[in-house]
Amino acid sequence: MSVNKAEKAALIAENARQSGDTGSVEVQVAVLTARISNLTAHLKKHRKDRSTTRGLVAMVAKRRKLLNYLRSSDTGRYQAIVQKLGIRH
Repeated sequence: MSVNKAEKAALIAENARQSGDTGSVEVQVAVLTARISNLTAHLKKHRKDRSTTRGLVAMVAKRRKLLNYLRSSDTGRYQAIVQKLGIRH
């Protein structure tokens, strides 16, 4: 259900603003998006898994907060990450 180390390292390398960057908003949003898509696939099979549903809702809320912050601070970076990841906004 979660993102493994290799996938996470690839996401970090792809979305990092500079080498060694693991905490920028773009990286956090990319990792959360991968985790959200994995949990969504899990919940399509296991519809009654309430604890996973609760975790998914929390992750979506966290991603939304990060995206709102990015939109208010740098609109260009916000639009770039939304378009790159295919997130509805």
